[in-house]
Amino acid sequence: MSDEAPTPFGGMKYLFGNVPALDVLRLGANEGEAYGSQLRLLFAASGDLRNVAQTIAQLPPSYEQPIDIIVNDREFDVVARNAILLLLALTADDRDEAVDCILHIWYSASIRKSHVDIFKQRIRSLIQNVCHKVKDKPAKRILGKTWTFEKRSVRLVLEKEAWDKLLTFMDVPDGLTIDKANEVRKAVTLARSRVDRRDRDYLFLSPSHRVARQRFRQDGLLLPFGARRSEHGEPNPTYFQSVDSWPMSDSADPLSGWSLHEVDKTPMGLATSDIYGKLFYYVRSTLEKFMVRMSKSAIAFQLLQVPAETLPNHLDGSFDHIDVSNISDWRYLGVHRTVALMAPLLRAPSINPHATLITLFMNMIEEYSTNEDKVKSVKTSSERVFKYLPPQRPIRGGNDPFITRVAYAHGHVQKYDHILERFVEKARLTFMPLMAEAAMKDKHTIIEKWPYRLKLEPGQEGSLEEFDRLMTNSLSSRELYLEWKRIQT
Repeated sequence: MSDEAPTPFGGMKYLFGNVPALDVLRLGANEGEAYGSQLRLLFAASGDLRNVAQTIAQLPPSYEQPIDIIVNDREFDVVARNAILLLLALTADDRDEAVDCILHIWYSASIRKSHVDIFKQRIRSLIQNVCHKVKDKPAKRILGKTWTFEKRSVRLVLEKEAWDKLLTFMDVPDGLTIDKANEVRKAVTLARSRVDRRDRDYLFLSPSHRVARQRFRQDGLLLPFGARRSEHGEPNPTYFQSVDSWPMSDSADPLSGWSLHEVDKTPMGLATSDIYGKLFYYVRSTLEKFMVRMSKSAIAFQLLQVPAETLPNHLDGSFDHIDVSNISDWRYLGVHRTVALMAPLLRAPSINPHATLITLFMNMIEEYSTNEDKVKSVKTSSERVFKYLPPQRPIRGGNDPFITRVAYAHGHVQKYDHILERFVEKARLTFMPLMAEAAMKDKHTIIEKWPYRLKLEPGQEGSLEEFDRLMTNSLSSRELYLEWKRIQT
């Protein structure tokens, strides 16, 4: 087993995050907690709403100005779910009821009858009214609708045919029973052909975490382990758009979208090893903070579904902070095109010297590593790995689980600063001021360059726990963030 990502199996929709949620503002370290101007944020390739929720939830009480938030993704399913979750949040009469509904629509494969009722009573009519008004428009006509809720609003801009499709997210397909939906999901999450893959994934988990993860694969419910599940008798319509397919891969995991360190600190009473129960309470707490902060703020959301490369054509004005996820990887737009497209959308330094573009690189290390690097890395990392994973018994051949764990750990314990230097040189990133009127920030103020690599040395207090956390989540330690600022012209 190498330390590379596993081969995907199942659907190809990304409805959960694959890196921990990020507060893209961090006002205290940037504009200041009592910043006196309106903020405009752009999530250019948003994925799910976790970064939006985390950012709003972390707003300091002293910030009292309006906020404009543009949320874009090219995938319709992602935009549809984001629109539904925001509308659920903004139409809520009962906050606790809304938080519970949002959490399960987001993360659970089946939901309660009460969640379905909220869907039909609160959201369906909003979408249905739009579909009725535009029924005679051409299929590709771009149409927008703004819903206003006191100081808050949501504007959704879609092609006419996408509005019609959005209405189908209110209902499961005809003939899809809860038993059939569970069968379709488990054909992916518990596929017999993937037993070996699951066993390898579980190698680094404690016994209690293996049980919890297996339970989530079995029932697809984000709940504390001992919580009653019988009320979840309705398939989640935002997952099931056909009677015979599950949209996500078998490795899709709600834990991947949140900081495992923060989740693990969530109080759970006596059930200290119930990691999905902790995630349930952590997400619920984040959503509660998100909704409380929204109720006190003037926030205007706009949701778009366009390719990121065309996004500037659909936008007016400039932005204080822009998050582009990893479209800056070469397999997507690449760093030059991404920065050239997005940096001009930042506010000028004379208006906001803290305006920042955040780029994520998930594949850069693999793209810029040579075979020589890989050979050297095995030699240099072996000693470090064995400090975390000393052999406990004689090794029984090449298929021994210990060998698998060591092979997987090699890439996670290394440092890749020399590969970053090569990337900067070969991609000529120091020339970006000439190419895109933007420059890498010397000091990051949103997120550090290598947020998920090991910080402690083997033997330091807490180092083994830090290593175990890295090994048990979906991160590789190779995730690189670069922050950019616009150059004054």
